Amino acid sequence: MYFIVVKFKTKPEYTERFIELTTPFTQATRAEAGNLWFDWSRSVEDPSEFVLVEAFLDDEAAGTHVNSDHFKAGLEAMRPALVSTPKIVSRKVDGDSWGDMGELQID
Repeated sequence: MYFIVVKFKTKPEYTERFIELTTPFTQATRAEAGNLWFDWSRSVEDPSEFVLVEAFLDDEAAGTHVNSDHFKAGLEAMRPALVSTPKIVSRKVDGDSWGDMGELQID
């Protein structure tokens, strides 16, 4: 599995419509066969910072994603809205590492 977190800092004139701007990219990525999740969040401390948490099943799924037409189109759609190059952490994780948080069990 590939687990990826990306932080995006937006220009003020794009901040309120950033999620709308990314909607076609998001919908197309979520429809990919190997996509496990593709979820956006907005920082509670900095409203101009958006965080994308995504995961892909394997090497093939991750490669298909970054080589897709909608990936290229998504980058171009976001580019004018960004203050700086996004920060990314991308890791390949062996096996299915998604599990319950043992420290916070809910009955």
